[in-house]
Amino acid sequence: MKHPWRYLLLIGLIFVLAACGKGSSEDVTNKKGKTETSDASGGTLNVGIAEAPEGNFQSIFAGSTGDSDVIKFFNDDLVTSDKELKLKPRILSWEVQKDDPLTYTFKMKKDVKWQDGNPLTINDWIFTLETIADPDYTGPRFGDGVQVVKGADEKRKGQTDKIEGIRKIDDYTAEITFKENKANNLHNLWLSAPISEKIFKDIPVKDMAKSDAVRKNPIGIGPFKVKSIVDGESVELEKNDDYWQGKPHLDKVNLRVVEQTSMTQALENGEVDMANITAPIAKEIKDNNPENIQLLESPSTSYSIIGFVLNDYDKKSQTIGKERPKYQNKALRQAMALAINRKEWIDAFYYGYGKPLNGLIPSAHWSGAKEGDVKEYEYNVKEAKKLLDNAGYKDKDGDGWREDPKGEKFEVNLKHYAGSNPTFEPRTAAIKGYWEKIGLKTKTEMVEFGKFGADLEKASPDMEVYFRSWQQGSDPDPSGLYKSTALWNESRYNNPEADKVLDEALDGDVVGDDNEKRKEKYLEWQKIMAEDVPVIPIVELTDVYAVNNKLKNLEISLGGTNDIYKWTVAE
Repeated sequence: MKHPWRYLLLIGLIFVLAACGKGSSEDVTNKKGKTETSDASGGTLNVGIAEAPEGNFQSIFAGSTGDSDVIKFFNDDLVTSDKELKLKPRILSWEVQKDDPLTYTFKMKKDVKWQDGNPLTINDWIFTLETIADPDYTGPRFGDGVQVVKGADEKRKGQTDKIEGIRKIDDYTAEITFKENKANNLHNLWLSAPISEKIFKDIPVKDMAKSDAVRKNPIGIGPFKVKSIVDGESVELEKNDDYWQGKPHLDKVNLRVVEQTSMTQALENGEVDMANITAPIAKEIKDNNPENIQLLESPSTSYSIIGFVLNDYDKKSQTIGKERPKYQNKALRQAMALAINRKEWIDAFYYGYGKPLNGLIPSAHWSGAKEGDVKEYEYNVKEAKKLLDNAGYKDKDGDGWREDPKGEKFEVNLKHYAGSNPTFEPRTAAIKGYWEKIGLKTKTEMVEFGKFGADLEKASPDMEVYFRSWQQGSDPDPSGLYKSTALWNESRYNNPEADKVLDEALDGDVVGDDNEKRKEKYLEWQKIMAEDVPVIPIVELTDVYAVNNKLKNLEISLGGTNDIYKWTVAE
């Protein structure tokens, strides 16, 4: 399953791999997204992970994919997401009080045990929420974990010892009162893996993240127990016989960090049985066509855009400043969108593991724009040139490049973050080629990733046009990426009408708990964005797993993987 997060920045580390021997002539691709089934029990699963864990092995402290890849094997989230990314009860269920839309009653499933034998109760969840709101809490989850609860801000500031909006009823029941009637309150409440009150209650909050209970001997309520950890390299797990959903089929799971340059070979020679892989690795495996490996595909909510920095921005006050005139002309932005042959570009650099993105919420998401829902920018050089001509962008000095409407030299400055991905530079050069084909002289620059992000956050004067990738979470709300005052609204787009629609899509008095009403609002917002083009939608990606044929009972979907305890190996 996927965690009930909101969105995630994707760096996109992709590598070119050395060719290996070919196998059978049959295609290794499995578009159904699931393996064969088996009742077999026992055996060991070896999983390759691409990102080295940082050692924050409790979810409230984890901020990296490497850590999350480990935690999901030994700790369970309290809720789940279905195949459409809608929240569903799991260990924790809820209902809204009929006479008070701000207050929810939560019930914890009984007979769930921690791996030290103690029962999981509502006290553990309340303790987790109180920890996240503590002034000494050092993790990243306050904003999307507890801030929506009444009194959480006051505790975070040290003004109170307890969160006012949390009331324990009994050991398996609690009431939560939210500050405002928002449609996504549940998405912004910590419903992921809890921490054990018994284990952590005597550890000062400021010391928790570096404690052995997080870094060396973490416990959870999941299907496997941590047996040993080699920092930054591997984690060995063994099955939890007292798991609340039943005994896992597998005896052991070994997680090992594998360099991307070695991943294909490790999969094909059987050192690794399973890995979530990038498009170039998928292409390499598909070309090699090994007899022992299959590729499982599913839709994803990962996507990429090209943005224009339209205004100044004060990061400290999080306010939009004065307009930057260079890209204010909407016709210019629309022409630059029309000039990009997205299908050709996706095939060249994502090897077909993606498709053109139309709106700014991927179509795989229940709230996303489907084909025909919003204005689309199909590749059209003739129309792009016509838009530029009509807007006054013409070659007035005969040098082959268009000047701006005032007759001054005009050059597009496109920046892309640097990295180990060998496609970064050629895919940026391809965008340059598309724009120069319509007469817009273009300069490209690869910028160190940390500086790239910092320059966008402060709207550095030399940051003009940029490439960015994101992963949309289960909550469709894109306010944190595109609302005018948001830190990550890196285009600094400022449209009160668009902001108003985003607010309405969250307003419980407007949309209630009706997802169709929210979807209508997000479609309305995407139509505004498609017309104004502060960012150009480029690609939405396909999720790909490479798995050994001996792995059974695995299923992947938009909601992530099925329950791990069901997986098994059988020759």
